[in-house]
Amino acid sequence: MDITTAIAAERTELAAMLDDLPPAQWDAPTLCAGWRVREVAAHMSMGFRYSLPRMVLELVKAGGGVNRMADRRARQDAATLSTAELVSAIRDNVLHPWKPPVGGITAALGHDLIHGLDITVALGLGRRVPEDRVRLLLEHVTPRTLKFFGANLDGVELRADDLDWSFGAGAPLIGSAQDLLLLAYGRKLPPGHLRGKASDRYIAV
Repeated sequence: MDITTAIAAERTELAAMLDDLPPAQWDAPTLCAGWRVREVAAHMSMGFRYSLPRMVLELVKAGGGVNRMADRRARQDAATLSTAELVSAIRDNVLHPWKPPVGGITAALGHDLIHGLDITVALGLGRRVPEDRVRLLLEHVTPRTLKFFGANLDGVELRADDLDWSFGAGAPLIGSAQDLLLLAYGRKLPPGHLRGKASDRYIAV
C-alpha cells in the first residue's frame, strides 16, 4: 500500500472511532503518560490546525523544547476545543500533507497509527490495524527508532505471533505485531498483551 493512502485510511478510521466514543472515554487515560484521549486527539490534529509560523512561535514560547511545546499545546487545546471539533480536525484532514520534522512521510503514518493505538489499546477497544500499515512501520524499526522514542529493549527479542517478524536478540517477548510496534515506540502495555520472561518490564502501571 502507498503510504499516503495508508495515512488517509488510518485518519479516516481514527476519526470514526473517536466520533463513536462516549463522553466519559474522552477523559480516560491513554498510553501517553499524563494524556487523556482528548489530549492525544488534540496533539494528533495540531499539525493540521497550526501554520508553520504558529508552530515556530509556540516552539519559541516553550524555550525550544519540542516535547514541552507539544505537551503545552495538547493540554491547552484539549481544554478549549470540543470533542466534535477535535474529530473534525482529523476527519477533514485525511489528505493533509503534514509530516513530523524528522522521518518524513513514514513518520507521519507512525504518528497517526501509534497515537491511535495509544487510545484504542488503553481503552481496550480491540481495534486491529490492517497488517499492511503495520508492516510499513515494522520495516522501519531500527536501533535509531528505539533511541529516538526512549525504548529500552536490551536483552529481548520482539517476536510477533500474528505475522513473520522479529527484532533484537535475547529472551523472546511475544505479542501481536501492533503491540510490539508500540514497544518499539517507547510505550508500555496493559497486562495480558505480552508473553515471555521479560514481559513484566513492559506493563503499564
